[in-house]
This record gives sequence, structure tokens and C-alpha cells, in this order.
Amino acid sequence: MLFGRRERKYRRLLIVEDEPLVAFDTEHFLSEHGYVVIATVDNADDARDAIAGGGIDLILSDFTLSRASNGRDVALAAQAAGVPLLFVTARCPADAPAIAIGCLAKPYKQRDLGLALDAVEAKLGGEGAPKRVPKGLSLY
Repeated sequence: MLFGRRERKYRRLLIVEDEPLVAFDTEHFLSEHGYVVIATVDNADDARDAIAGGGIDLILSDFTLSRASNGRDVALAAQAAGVPLLFVTARCPADAPAIAIGCLAKPYKQRDLGLALDAVEAKLGGEGAPKRVPKGLSLY
């Protein structure tokens, strides 16, 4: 598409974040940049329900959540459903390469979140190494 937004293959997102301000900012930023936020939830139980409902292309999940479960539970449910997950968290778990597509370290700038999503889409789309990878992003 010339002079316009390119069509995103991974545009329907689930956000799993227990900090309300971070969740709101992320949802607003993504909506403004052509993504469709299917749901924003703050715990693994609600995330599992959303995953079971289908229609999700990619999940952005914090690792440390306020309830008993954590982002690992979300990642395992996503993996079982065949939905890629990007951890967006201050501390990425050691087993992240086995259960996620990557990890974007908090804190990050919104611009870096956009670049991280472009990089994830390039990797998942088989385009090879992404052209621009923001600081704090690890892809697996």
C-alpha cells in the first residue's frame, strides 16, 4: 500500500496487564496504530477465557500479575491454542524462549512497542531478521 498503513497480519491483540494505567496507555496506543484490541484483562483466568474464545492473533502479556497465576499460565494457554505471545514485562522468565515469541523489557517507550510488534510480525511472517529491533526486545 503506497503512502498508507500496511495491512497487518497480526492485528487482533489480547493485552494482559494488571497495572491499569499501563493497560489503558497500551490499548490506546495500539488502537491508534491500526490494531484491534480484542480484550484487556488483568489476570490469567480471564486471559485463558479470551484465548478460548478465539479470534486473537497475538498476545501481549506482563509476567507478574496481581492474582495467584502469572504470565507463564497465559503463555502456556496461548501455546496450546497456537497463538503467539510477547512478554511485555520488567523481568522475563528464564523459560521464555520455550513459551513465547519474545520479550520486551519494561519500561519501554510506546515507539519501541510499535517497533517490537513490527519485529514480531516480521519474524512470524518468515521475513527473516527484522530491520529495526528496539532496545529491550529479545526475539526467540
